[in-house]
Amino acid sequence: MRTIAAEMEPWNGPEENRAVVMRVIHTTADFEYQKNLRFTENAVSLARQALSNSVTVVTDTMMAAAGVNKRSCAALGVNVICRMSDPDIAAEAALRGVTRAVVSMERAVRETPEAIFAIGNAPTALLRLCELIDAGEAHPAIVIGVPVGFVNVIESKERLVRTNVPSIAAMGRKGGSTVASAILNALLYGIVRK
Repeated sequence: MRTIAAEMEPWNGPEENRAVVMRVIHTTADFEYQKNLRFTENAVSLARQALSNSVTVVTDTMMAAAGVNKRSCAALGVNVICRMSDPDIAAEAALRGVTRAVVSMERAVRETPEAIFAIGNAPTALLRLCELIDAGEAHPAIVIGVPVGFVNVIESKERLVRTNVPSIAAMGRKGGSTVASAILNALLYGIVRK
C-alpha cells in the first residue's frame, strides 16, 4: 500500500474514497482506477453505515461473493448472496428468454430491496437493477457498478450514475468481479480489520 500511495497522483478527494481506490489498485495493479472510479457524495460512509447494520450484500457472480472477506462479514453479521447459480433462476430465465442476471436481480430486489448490490460482471444485471430503482421497487443502500466488457457495459454504468441512489462506478469498460469484491473489502476494512 505504501508503494501504491507513492505512485498515485496527488489525491484531493475524500480520504474514505482514497482507501477504496487504493484497494482496487492493489487488486488490479491498474492506476487508471484513480481516474475512472466515480463516487456519489458520501457513498463510502453510507455503505459502511449499512454494513454496520448487517445489510445483505448481493453480487452478480459467485466469484465476487467468494472474494469478499468472510471474517469481516461475520463480525458485522453481513450475509453475501449470489442467486446466479440457483436452478430456479436458470429455469425462469430460459422460460422468459432473458439472462440469469436479470432474473437474479429481480429476485434479490424482491427479497432484499435495500441491500448493497455489487455488480462486477453482468451489465444486464446493472441495467435491470437501475430499471427497478427507477420504478421504485429497489432502494439499495448503495450500488457498486463495475461490470467489465464491451456490450452494454459503458451504458449500464452511465445509467447507474443517473439514478438517485448512492453508488460507486468504474466508468468505461474496466471492472470485473475482483474489482467488485475489492471495493466491498475496502468498505468492510474501514469498519473491521480481517
